[in-house]
Amino acid sequence: MTRVLITAFEPFDRWSENSSWLALLELTRSLPEAPKVVTRRYPVHFAKAKERLSEDLAADYDFALHLGQSSQTGRIELEAIGLNVGGEPGQSPDQFQSLIPGGPAAYRTALPLARWASLIREDGIPAQVSYHAGTYLCNAVLYLSQHVAAEKKLKTRSTFIHLPLAPQQVLGERQNWPTLPSEMCARGIRKILEELGRE
Repeated sequence: MTRVLITAFEPFDRWSENSSWLALLELTRSLPEAPKVVTRRYPVHFAKAKERLSEDLAADYDFALHLGQSSQTGRIELEAIGLNVGGEPGQSPDQFQSLIPGGPAAYRTALPLARWASLIREDGIPAQVSYHAGTYLCNAVLYLSQHVAAEKKLKTRSTFIHLPLAPQQVLGERQNWPTLPSEMCARGIRKILEELGRE
């Protein structure tokens, strides 16, 4: 059976919850019969997340779907490209470092993101392909996932999926943050899993 690794992140910065983990919890309440899914929650820390990711990918999954939170979007964003660059929040771009010194400048996923986005939209959930996952940990996990697979000759194909904040995260906020319910995010991911189960 096809095996899929799905990762999410723990809370970080000002947020007491992480929408990626909330969506993953919701997803596990109604998983499709196939594929077989393994879930992980990663720390918001470059070195620790990299170590955990390398350990998990050693199991040579067929696919890896990495989930993360974005407070800047109101739709599911399927990330196509991971860049070999990373920096901490608050750093200026000239302080950023290569994730893998001497590694490829970028990796582009071979997964059919445009088709997936279309299927998710057909289910009434806003979704689109994105070509810039930022320069923080979300981008790092996307890049490193593909780099580890290439270096170790794994079959794993991966992408990163940015999810909006969940409505309950912004209840006490004065700023008008875009949100999407965790249930809708989980339905979108389930659509992808159903496609992967047919592979």
